[in-house]
Parts: sequence; structure tokens; C-alpha cells
Amino acid sequence: MTVYLPPPPGASPVVFADDWLIIAEKPCGLLSVPGRGEHKADCLLSRVQQEYPDALTVHRLDMSTSGILVFARGPEMHRRLSKMFQDRQVDKLYVAVLYGLLPYDEGGVDLPLIVDWPNRPKQKVDFDLGRPSQTRFRVLGRDTEKQTTRVALEPVTGRSHQLRVHMMSLQHPILGDDLYGGPAEKMADRLLLHAMDLGFKHPETGERMDFHSEPPF
Repeated sequence: MTVYLPPPPGASPVVFADDWLIIAEKPCGLLSVPGRGEHKADCLLSRVQQEYPDALTVHRLDMSTSGILVFARGPEMHRRLSKMFQDRQVDKLYVAVLYGLLPYDEGGVDLPLIVDWPNRPKQKVDFDLGRPSQTRFRVLGRDTEKQTTRVALEPVTGRSHQLRVHMMSLQHPILGDDLYGGPAEKMADRLLLHAMDLGFKHPETGERMDFHSEPPF
């Protein structure tokens, strides 16, 4: 069992808030929501609720992934925002650094995923029982000296570990991935995956909202 050692609270994680929703930035190593046990109570949600007690979780990032998340203020906005995610009305863009030189400049992965029960929390590709999962990717740059590729990743669906498994399926896992990385795990001191851009139409005002978080790697 690995010990949960979240990064210490610093400045407020909230980057935007109005009467309906909150945008916050999660550091690598912090849970999005509380885990099992009192020792895993510290999470992005609990830190946001210190400022906004009515904050409710709409979506999550893996503990090892950094970047931006939206929280709803109150149950009605939670319902509306959750439906927007379900209906794919939210634009999400991640940045990652992959092991090896990806030979394609852009493309997509369409592989159904299901939990790998004997090896939880890992996910696996299963063409019979897996849930549909699609990811689009675009190369941002290649480092021939380090033999790595920087990519923008757009998840069409939002399955658990989707981006990590899909990149592994291309034989180019994300650097620092302790579940799917293989030799790529030791090539970084953290998972090099960051939720960089989040965009949607405000469910109350109708205004287009776009948020950007600069990758820390």
C-alpha cells in the first residue's frame, strides 16, 4: 500500500467562482474527492469547500493528474452541469508527454474499456464487455534526444484512466505512469498528464467560458 501524502495546501485552488459554479486547479498527488479512511479526507473538494461549502463534484481527475476541474454550487447546478458532461457539451483538452517518438501527427483511439477486477484500480481493453471509449490526439512536438513526444489529448468519452490506457495501447505510455507506464514510469517523477483547457457554455448565463491551466512540465 502506498502512503497518501498530498501536497500541502498553499494558495487557494480556486481560479474562478460565481453564484453557480467554481473552477479550481488540482495539483498532482491530491485526490479529487475523499478516499476511504480519515487519512484520505484531504482532497480538492474539501479544500474548495473551505471557501465554498456548497461546492459539489461534477467530474474528477486521477490523483496523479494535475489541472482544472469545475464544481457546481448547489444540487440544481450540479444536475445541469452533470448533464452537460453526459451530453458531451464540455470541451476538455489535456497535455501529456509520451514514451518514444509517436509516428503519427494526429489520430484517434477507439478501444472499449472495463475495470480489470483482479488488478484494480487498473482498467483494460475488452471488446466484449468494455464501455465505448474514444480519444483524439495531436502531436505538439518530438524530442529526439530524450525520445519522447508531447501531445494534446482530447477525450471524447470520460472513462476512468482512459487517456493512460489508450496511450499505452499505442505502445507510447505516458511518462511517470505507475500503472501502465512500464519503462516510462521511471522517466519522470510524476505522471506527465495535465488537464490544460476546459470550455463550455455557462448553464445559467449562456456565456461561453474558457479556462486554461499552464502545464507544470
